[in-house]
Amino acid sequence: MINLTQDADGFIRMNRHFPAGSLISITFTDGSVETFSGRRLNDIYDEAVMVYRATNHLDAKGFSRLPAKTVHPSKNIQFVPVRPGMATMAPGNTPG
Repeated sequence: MINLTQDADGFIRMNRHFPAGSLISITFTDGSVETFSGRRLNDIYDEAVMVYRATNHLDAKGFSRLPAKTVHPSKNIQFVPVRPGMATMAPGNTPG
């Protein structure tokens, strides 16, 4: 089992997919612990990537169609927002 801890801002560090059949235990800042399947956490990660790309005007593959101006060309995310109760929610049905 993989153990992760939520940071003070409500994120976990996740820069890649986990194996779909693995179990990931997340300890939240309020002290509660929840177990996610790798598939569920990967769905949460994919949603966070879609939101990141949409808000930064990137296409589905993460490429910018705007002229390059940045010194830090990052097309991926490193941190994923999580909340207690997300392990049992349907994909695309995140509150807030």
